[in-house]
Amino acid sequence: MGGVTQPAQRPPLGNGVSAGPASDAKTFVAAALLTFAAGMIVLIGYVMAGGFGGFLGLIGAVFAVVWWRSLHEKVFPRDLPAQSVVGLAVAAAVLFGLVVLMA
Repeated sequence: MGGVTQPAQRPPLGNGVSAGPASDAKTFVAAALLTFAAGMIVLIGYVMAGGFGGFLGLIGAVFAVVWWRSLHEKVFPRDLPAQSVVGLAVAAAVLFGLVVLMA
């Protein structure tokens, strides 16, 4: 009975956190757009009312991130709906358009 061996345990293949390359790409795009949109909110506040407006824009950007988190239960969820990414892209484009018009 001394010759009994057990097979070696193999680690699971792939990343257990990721839901796949498409999900990772959507999360990356959402992170970039959310950062861009938050910056545009701060910039719009700064252009409209100077330093105090920038401060109010910062509060607005934090509020936007908290609102996004309340929609998806996480800031960057594992499975982000494409509709949310498209909506975020449209919002970022509108904010960018406002900045261009104000400059």
